[in-house]
Amino acid sequence: MDSPSERVLDLARKRPATLGPARLICIDGPSGSGKTTLALSLVGPGVRVVHMDHLYDGWGGLPTVDSQLASLLVPLASRSAGTYRRYDWDAGAYAETVVVPPTPLLVVEGVGSYSPAFDELVTVLVWVEAPASERLGRALARDGAAYEPELRQWAIDEQEHFAHSGARERADLVVRA
Repeated sequence: MDSPSERVLDLARKRPATLGPARLICIDGPSGSGKTTLALSLVGPGVRVVHMDHLYDGWGGLPTVDSQLASLLVPLASRSAGTYRRYDWDAGAYAETVVVPPTPLLVVEGVGSYSPAFDELVTVLVWVEAPASERLGRALARDGAAYEPELRQWAIDEQEHFAHSGARERADLVVRA
């Protein structure tokens, strides 16, 4: 059987370009489910990965991340470079502006990478999921036990976000990690 990354890439190749002359793969799902791992397995020539962790305005930034997605995706759909402000988690503020030139395949991964506002630009939407207890363990291992209160609040915030975005229901492919 094909690996999840092979299935994702095959599906993207079979579909017409949606991001100007390019294709956009969004990898969404709850924190700690394996989105970054899947995204990194897609890296190759002509592939650019953007991590949503760089776009949020801190722990409370999920509800307002669409403005960052707009500055990234809308110009790319018009064959121009997109941009986003990279959030510096250590400084607790936005740092530099990152320029993303047009590329044949853009992968945006992270909670909220799919937004209904940009649905027409999405070539493939992948939903990645894993059991809640496993996700929390992965997130704590990644971010550290000191962030457990923030991670638990984030889990509540992301569930509210997913209820409004309909990402899982809209997904072209569901991957269970």
